[in-house]
Formats: sequence, C-alpha cells, structure tokens
Amino acid sequence: MSLEQPDLTPGPDAEFDPDSTANQPEGALRSLIGRIEHEMATLQFGGFSQGNALELGLLLVELGTERNLPIAIDIRRGAHVLFHVSLPGATADNEIWVERKSRTAEQYAEPSLLVGLRGRLGGGRIEDNGWFDQSRYAAHGGAFPLYVKETGAVATVTVSGLPQKADHDLVVEALTAFKDTA
Repeated sequence: MSLEQPDLTPGPDAEFDPDSTANQPEGALRSLIGRIEHEMATLQFGGFSQGNALELGLLLVELGTERNLPIAIDIRRGAHVLFHVSLPGATADNEIWVERKSRTAEQYAEPSLLVGLRGRLGGGRIEDNGWFDQSRYAAHGGAFPLYVKETGAVATVTVSGLPQKADHDLVVEALTAFKDTA
C-alpha cells in the first residue's frame, strides 16, 4: 500500500495565485494580467482632488470596518499623503508595505500586483533581479495608480494587511464603486 501525495497544482481554469508556491499554468498568469490591464483601462476618472481622496479613503474605511479587515489605507500624490488610516489589527509592518507598494505603483504607473505578475512571465520573479531594490519597492498587490483621463497617473491608493491579491481586489472594488458615484 503506497501513500501518494495529492497533486496540488491548480487546474487550467483556476485564477493565478501570486502567493502560491505551487506550479501554476502560464495561461492563468496571463489571464490575471489581462484582467488587471482591463481594470487599468476602465478605472479612469475625469479628475482627482484632495476631496476625492477623502471620499475614496472613507469608502475604503467603510469596507474595511464592515468586514473587520486589519488594513492600512493610504492615498498619496508623490510624497504628499492625502489620506492615511490604520484600522484595528493593522500593524507597523503594514505601514512599511504601504510605502514600498505605493513607490512601486508610482514608479511604474501600474498596479503593484501587475508589476509583480509581469516579472513572473517566463519564470522567475522581478525580485530575483539585482536592480530591483526590495528595501524600497514591493511588487505585491495592493497599490493602484489613480488615472485621470488624458493625463495619466496622478496619485496612488494602497491597501496593506491582506494577502496581496485580496489587497488589490479591495482597492479595485472601492475604485469601481467610487467611479460609479463620481
């Protein structure tokens, strides 16, 4: 009687999980990249002010509080912090992740999750490259540039405290709801 280890490789229809160490189909990776590129194309605004930052920040606080999420929420324009709060359960480590993920999204003008996923195409990770300074940048989900139509990225919204894809998805949920009210 032999005890075989079960195959834990996700099926072809499973969404790519950036936190998993299992082998995952490249098609799943490409599919998630495509989804995020679509989010970038559709989540664009006519403008973005400090008042908008407050509205979006409070929306994220409401979502986080309703769900009892231990998250830090940050909206900034470069070094200018427009909104920042840590909900119960968030730690000082979340503040470090906010800084690094925000810096990544600002540097590449793309969601931090997308930067990390693109680095995985063909195998490996962006963090494996010597030029990627992990003390300053984090290619993990949770930071999303705020795009103004015909202008580009003008600010960054970041959430930290959940698994990276959940951080990203919470930001996208809030941006989608915010866009519908803006």
